Amino acid sequence: MSWSRILVLLVGIVLILGLLLWFLDSLSRLYFRIAFSSPLLGNLFLLLLIVLLVALIATLIYYSILFQRPGQRTERPLPQAPEQKTEAAEASLRAIRQQVAQIQDEVARQALVDRALEIEESLSRRELQVVVFGTGSAGKTSIVNAVLGRIVGQVGAPMGTTAAGETYRFQLKGLEREIFITDTPGILEAGVVGTERERLARQLATEADLLLFVLDNDLRKSEYEPLGTLAEIGKRSLIVFNKIDLYTEADREEILARLRQRVHRFIDPSDVVAVAARPQAVPLESGELFQPTPEILPLLRRMAAILREEGEDLIADNILLQSQRLGEKARQLIDAQRLQQAEKIVDRFQWIGAGVISVTPLPVVDLLATAAINAQMVVEIGKVYGCEINLDRGRELAISLAKTLAGLGIVRGAIELFSITLQTNVATFLVGRAIQGVTAAYLTRIAGKSFIEYFRNNQDWGDEGMTEVVQQQFQLNRRDEFIKGFVQEAIARVVKPLAEP
Repeated sequence: MSWSRILVLLVGIVLILGLLLWFLDSLSRLYFRIAFSSPLLGNLFLLLLIVLLVALIATLIYYSILFQRPGQRTERPLPQAPEQKTEAAEASLRAIRQQVAQIQDEVARQALVDRALEIEESLSRRELQVVVFGTGSAGKTSIVNAVLGRIVGQVGAPMGTTAAGETYRFQLKGLEREIFITDTPGILEAGVVGTERERLARQLATEADLLLFVLDNDLRKSEYEPLGTLAEIGKRSLIVFNKIDLYTEADREEILARLRQRVHRFIDPSDVVAVAARPQAVPLESGELFQPTPEILPLLRRMAAILREEGEDLIADNILLQSQRLGEKARQLIDAQRLQQAEKIVDRFQWIGAGVISVTPLPVVDLLATAAINAQMVVEIGKVYGCEINLDRGRELAISLAKTLAGLGIVRGAIELFSITLQTNVATFLVGRAIQGVTAAYLTRIAGKSFIEYFRNNQDWGDEGMTEVVQQQFQLNRRDEFIKGFVQEAIARVVKPLAEP
């Protein structure tokens, strides 16, 4: 501080002290004058001064606490995000248990139960999972060995060697939680075995709290795809540029700059680190080989900083992600199960409708005539998808869809299609009744398939409405290979019974 400022400060302090002394002297003179003339008023005046002094002190204390800077506070509120995410994961696991009870496939149900138990155990242990991911030649195993070799703390033996890699347990100073680091199989390997190994590696990568994506050069397109996919699901990643001892300093900096530019959308520049996990041996003048020390400290520092600062969030995010993915898998299994059940209902009702029309033929094929049958079909499909609708509502939906089929010309088109097909496969005297029955079955099938989509979409026809759904089902069910099989089954179910005496 300059002498001029010190002088101004001293003058200010002297003036304030002088004014304070003058003020106190004035109050004491006033008090003695009042007390001399009236002792009672003097005591009241003294009491008032004391009250004002206490109020002034209390005000100063209050505002000093109120305006205290955040760095000076004695207590800081703990972050609530991990707790909220953990609660969300617990809620998701509870929902999964309810979903699993609906799955009929015992093998699939048990697999989901086992996976849910694994997530629940992870939720209770809250260990940190670090996964090393990349091509087979990038030096993943060297990274793991270098990390474990430089860790100050306990390092455990492999937890088990499988086709999916090796996992080690270790601890970092300043971090109470145990950390698991997994070396995965290489990606982008040729052949069926390579494809299976990559699938396992990707599965492990999606379960990581922190992902170490190892490269030994600039990022290739084939490597960018899995990295981008993992980033899209929110996977926290570090890019580890390995084998920097093979490059000149200029080339190394150029590659680092390109890497940071390529991944800047989803990875911070500070999360791209350069290492030499297993430097090449250097020949000495004596002819011996000198093995340099691994350059792994940049990775260790960045990894330790992330795990210490973000560890709780990373665990919570990962557990929530795993529970949501498991929930989605359960929903897919349930949807496939419901779809199979609903298609059996459609298959049954299409031949029921065909039998009714064949036995009591009408002048023209009219889906409205089978509205009662289709209404019952709608009710049963609704039950499969957990939608309880009555028969009146089912009839209303069936009639509405029948009008849509007629309005789109699908009824006429189906009649023409099966007239041509059946004339070459059915006796002449049966052609008329067969055409009506088979066409009714076909239209009932399109209607049933359309209602399946309606219930799968939570009783909503979607943005394009019923017309778009019906047209899509018509296009899917008019392919040559399907029509051939459908006609053969129709002949067996509809035409042959008609020919029997």
